[in-house]
Amino acid sequence: MLAIKPPPLEGVASTHQDVVLRDLAWLAVTPDVVELPPPFPQAGRPSLGELGLDEGLDDWLQRLAIPVMAGNGHRASRMGHYHERLWHWLLDRAPNTCLLGHNLRITRKRNTLGELDMLYRRRDDPAPVHLEVAIKFYLGLPDGPGEATDQGRWIGPGGLDSLALKCRHLQRHQLPLSATPLALDTLSHWLTPRDLGPAAPALAAQLTQRLAMPGVLFYPWHAPLPPPEGATLAHRRGRWCHFSDWPALAATLPGDYRMAWLEKPHWLAPPPLETFTAPSGVLAGWLTKAQYQPQQVVIYHPAEQCSERVFIVPDNWPRQIPLPPR
Repeated sequence: MLAIKPPPLEGVASTHQDVVLRDLAWLAVTPDVVELPPPFPQAGRPSLGELGLDEGLDDWLQRLAIPVMAGNGHRASRMGHYHERLWHWLLDRAPNTCLLGHNLRITRKRNTLGELDMLYRRRDDPAPVHLEVAIKFYLGLPDGPGEATDQGRWIGPGGLDSLALKCRHLQRHQLPLSATPLALDTLSHWLTPRDLGPAAPALAAQLTQRLAMPGVLFYPWHAPLPPPEGATLAHRRGRWCHFSDWPALAATLPGDYRMAWLEKPHWLAPPPLETFTAPSGVLAGWLTKAQYQPQQVVIYHPAEQCSERVFIVPDNWPRQIPLPPR
């Protein structure tokens, strides 16, 4: 009798046991949280087709098992840096992309104006692409600044960041930086002659800006809230509740549900299914931590063979709300 293969969780196959491979798989298939308005109509994340991974993603990842382990991903502590390093691996080793550089500093008279996260090109198209990346987990506030769809109502679990602030910074600074004369001059010297052929058009005519912002938007359990302005239709969704509301939320779940806690920097892919346990015993210690700081959990529903994410936050959360951008 053949064993029943566990279902993929959030698009990640159960065959990937290594945490870095699972996070790479999640990164490759997870849609952006938001779309930016013009002048960045093409600013979405690189697709599986663009990466050359629209077929055979899992087999390709399995062949990366040894080098990914050597990439030191396990010892990353800051999620943003870890997330960027995963993109470096993906763009440099995917069949149809080539990483040209990362963390490219743009300076004027020894003053740093900013950094370009990544520069890459497709192997079938020499035109360079400036890619900014961010991974975001925002919780929506039923009461907050602006209208119900205002991006300022979506804040990070620490209360220091908001979707509105991030989008404004991307639009006003991070993405336009590569199109400035100083950046183009820097990139032209850096790329020539390795990547730009002698007959190629000017760099300004070739260079495009893109944004990859995977993540999860967590909707309040206790009140309705529409998606924020600019949210993609396919964005990943979760729920959040206060610590004292968790028993009521848990009472609505099927009796056989199982749970797993996520720890930074591995907030990306859900863990392997065999690591999920009943919501008792050792998990009680994790739940206690939610009295003092936000905790992210993944809940698995065996009957439906699906999972969902929940942020459990202290009862006095949020302690602060970022001011809207000017």
